[in-house]
Amino acid sequence: MKKYVFGFISALVLILMFSSCSSQPKHEFAIADGHFLLDGEPIQFFSGEIHPSRIPQEYWRDRLQMVRAMGMNAISIYMFWNVHEPYPGEYNFDGNADIAEFIRIAHEEDLWVMLRPSPYVCAEWEFGGYPWWLLKEEDMEVRSKDPKFIEAYRSYVMEVGKELTPLLIENGGPILLVQIENEYGFYGDDKEYLQINKDIFREAGFKGELFTCDPPYTIDAGHLPGTYAAVNGGAAPAEVIEVQDRINGGGPYFVSEWYPAWFDVWGKEHHTSPVEDFVNHLDSIFYYGISLNMYMAHGGSNFGFMNGSNYDTYMPFQAQTQSYDYDAPINEAGNATEKFYAYRDLVKKYAPDDYYIPDVPAPKTSMSVDAFKLNEVALIEEHRPGVIQSKRPLSFEDIDQGYGYVLYESELPKGEGWLKINELRDYGIVLLDGERLGIVDRQTELDSIYVEVPQEGSTISLFIENLGRINFGTFLNDNRKGITESVYFAGEEITGWNIYGYPFEDFDNYQFVASGEGALETEWPLVRRGTFTLDEVKDTYFDMREFGKGSLWVNGHHVGRYWQIGPQQTLYIPAPWLKEGENEVVVFEMLKMWENELSGIDYPILDELREERFTGPTAVQQIEY
Repeated sequence: MKKYVFGFISALVLILMFSSCSSQPKHEFAIADGHFLLDGEPIQFFSGEIHPSRIPQEYWRDRLQMVRAMGMNAISIYMFWNVHEPYPGEYNFDGNADIAEFIRIAHEEDLWVMLRPSPYVCAEWEFGGYPWWLLKEEDMEVRSKDPKFIEAYRSYVMEVGKELTPLLIENGGPILLVQIENEYGFYGDDKEYLQINKDIFREAGFKGELFTCDPPYTIDAGHLPGTYAAVNGGAAPAEVIEVQDRINGGGPYFVSEWYPAWFDVWGKEHHTSPVEDFVNHLDSIFYYGISLNMYMAHGGSNFGFMNGSNYDTYMPFQAQTQSYDYDAPINEAGNATEKFYAYRDLVKKYAPDDYYIPDVPAPKTSMSVDAFKLNEVALIEEHRPGVIQSKRPLSFEDIDQGYGYVLYESELPKGEGWLKINELRDYGIVLLDGERLGIVDRQTELDSIYVEVPQEGSTISLFIENLGRINFGTFLNDNRKGITESVYFAGEEITGWNIYGYPFEDFDNYQFVASGEGALETEWPLVRRGTFTLDEVKDTYFDMREFGKGSLWVNGHHVGRYWQIGPQQTLYIPAPWLKEGENEVVVFEMLKMWENELSGIDYPILDELREERFTGPTAVQQIEY
């Protein structure tokens, strides 16, 4: 009986969704006669990229109102498969994952939508949007015709279709264009694979205009003949026109990703770009009537463990920061920058005379938070989950863990020599019998440390962090985390491992005690907890400059990572995650276990690099076994 009731409720929800869309005036959209045609009339798109997963749901309307006030008439949205299917067959379209609601709000705010649900998105997002569990089968190839991958891909897109086809323009919604793959030319040139993508989207109910996007130098590999191909990057107008004339046989001309600056990675300088360059290039694009989508109009934040990483043969592993501010026209906190007003003026210059631009909303103010103590502590070594035993180390995926940390322990023989981790993914603390020896770090290719073992059977502990799976390039399928091969000591392989997973999804089972002197007699990473009280609630920025490396939660919300090396030194705390009265903060710290005081400031620090990268004795030497 329950399944029939559930079926009736599901049908009723779909009827209401269609009814809601049908109450809106219906429009027609087409690509024809060298133009984007809305109700038969040419339209130039002033579009901006914005991702609901990088914004607290309570701020969705605010950010969309800012986009519209900037002068934009459309938005482009990536969907992240790992958000909407965190485990196989378990779909999530609720709360901050309710992308249909985000699109409905965009419609209410007079914005058209270019939907980019291609399961691969890049986007500086964990694994380029793919869910980690695709890597459980080591021989599965993502972004390919591998039947196992295509089966998982198709199942996901069918669910996306159920959620979002009611919001297509032909059904009264705002979705005009749907992307079937994302910069595929960087990765391959398999037209059969691209056709499979297109067929899956058609099967899922996306009947309107589909497109691909690539920069000019990879577009021949990445486009699917017969499907509209947009152009990414900062090409001059003449090149945009030449490329699309050649690939599409003419207009419309559309730059689907144009970058106001760039993303940040840990240990590298904060990216910004001059507003003069911004204006000069956009002015030349708009002068020729070319439509453009700015990536990003508002970047937001890589909350939780959702930042991605880059790696290629010419570039060592680099993990992206928690902030995705992007030096965009609308900053991380949702306020207008100089670029915002410069863009707004350009739209006024080139838009039709009757083009409406709303007033700019008042700036959102932020607050400081007085220093408070993290006066309770829980020790990692006293909160071990169930042990998994294995002859060789197992990856995160092998133990069914997507994100966070894994502890590997084994016994060493008496003696001394180099401890070498083959294929470290990505960062870790090394301890011998509970005494910290140093760190290992994939970003600096530091995978070895010299160890002196005083007695037979001493315990080596390797506490390993997943810094974010690679989101771009040729290494997508080489993306498992943890210790993914083997560990050697003094030239001999170490076998017999006890493995413990720390996903840190919550701290409900952790026992916190007051942090007296005795509680700090540890060289292990630890978890601290404290509270602070507010009379009013505004955005704030927690100042992490005195801390080392770790992650932070506020009232149960996982804000994200911090790292002393910078350039990001503060964590943006959105007001909806705070409350009047008592607020709880949990900090997981890996390097400076003695730090126990935290405060908030009313501005971000995104551009402060530091030299002190390591804590404890380390050795930058590569050992081959």
